[in-house]
Amino acid sequence: MGGFFGAISKRDVTLDVFFGVDYHSHLGTRRGGMILYDRADGFQRQIHNIENTPFRTKFEKDIAKFHGCAGIGCISDTDPQPLLVRSHLGLYAITTVGIINNAEALVERYFSDHGHQFMAMSSGAVNATELTAALINQKPSLIEGIRYAQEVIDGSATILILTPEGIIAARDRLGRLPVLVGKNEDGCCVSFESFAYHKLGYDNAYELGPREIVRVTEDGWETLSPPGKKMRICAFLWTYYGYPNSNYEGVNVEVMRCRNGEIMARDEIARGQLPKVDFVAGVPDSGVPHAIGYANRSGKFFARPFVKYTPTWPRSFMPADQSIRNQVAKMKQIPVPELIEGKKLLFVDDSIVRGTQLRETIDFLYGAGAEEVHMRSACPPIMYGCKYLNFSRSNSDMELLSRRTIQALEGDEGQKHLDEYADGSTERGKCLLETICGELGFSSLGYQSIDGLLEAIGIDRDTICTYCWTGKE
Repeated sequence: MGGFFGAISKRDVTLDVFFGVDYHSHLGTRRGGMILYDRADGFQRQIHNIENTPFRTKFEKDIAKFHGCAGIGCISDTDPQPLLVRSHLGLYAITTVGIINNAEALVERYFSDHGHQFMAMSSGAVNATELTAALINQKPSLIEGIRYAQEVIDGSATILILTPEGIIAARDRLGRLPVLVGKNEDGCCVSFESFAYHKLGYDNAYELGPREIVRVTEDGWETLSPPGKKMRICAFLWTYYGYPNSNYEGVNVEVMRCRNGEIMARDEIARGQLPKVDFVAGVPDSGVPHAIGYANRSGKFFARPFVKYTPTWPRSFMPADQSIRNQVAKMKQIPVPELIEGKKLLFVDDSIVRGTQLRETIDFLYGAGAEEVHMRSACPPIMYGCKYLNFSRSNSDMELLSRRTIQALEGDEGQKHLDEYADGSTERGKCLLETICGELGFSSLGYQSIDGLLEAIGIDRDTICTYCWTGKE
């Protein structure tokens, strides 16, 4: 997905930007970048590949070269950025997070007849941040340009711009991702994750509304374009993407996950479907708090039958080759035999997307002597690849475990009944659960309901994006 951090102050902010960006490393795995601005020396920029080496390690040697009282940086799951742009709007740095589904159409419509060139990435695709900047530059001011770009982009675009006058932050049109402002006695910062600036001595100051654009300076912030009334913040921020001590729309991630697990157990008890198990466990890492909540409500012992070995491979999806990723995931799983052999286990995972690595986990547990392995997903069956962010994004919806299984069961006819398949109480829903259990080797399988998930988040459900489960925008 990606994330960004920016700071502007009466003092040098190099370390603030360095650590602030590093604290967003859980949001992306491909590129990291920083740009600092100094009034005397101008802009300094560096971008590194972080697919096999963490952001912090790649940028440690660059810190001594950076200096300035303003800066921005990003963790990107897609394009090399931030970019430095020169146009009639001046010289500015820009970084974005989101997806442009209609990139080719935008290039064809706005730039094909004007001799405009874009630097192509190795895939041949246009850099989304470069395209966003080109759209912004169509208008006479940055603010008009940002609003224009967000209107014509099919997908989403959260934008951070650094100019000699300050930082401009724009939350995406429907607020699918958060943007927060922190403040201390020397200046201000802009961040996705609140804990990133708390650790740097900034206090909560402001949370942008959907579509809102603000200018941030060392003295504070001002709204340049007001927030819109409609919001669709991504539910996966709480269930999966967000770091445990982050807050979005006033709701803490760890608290939500524990509450979500409690609701799953509560509803299973009410239906009489709670299995007899020795331990409840979470699939590390984001499945753990969901499992804690489930264990607390069900009265079952919580345990960690296996742990992840992360010092050498902190992120299992870094290697480009799928077979290597699967092998890395397998190598990271270190069993605790005393908690597995002859035991009936119930695991809670944050979600089930394609099921590839989960199959490896189940085989590993049975290979270590487990008698039964029950699985619970902390969210409903994923039926649609995300159109707005990078979660559950795929070349085809048929890569998703649920859709692939439905196709195998009923062919194209089954695709007309996705709502029924998503409901485990219907005949089609039960058939989906039984089929996946047989394919992956679960003793039983359960998914959190959409109502249970929204209850756990606890804010107005009309403000939450649930497209990947419901297909409704």
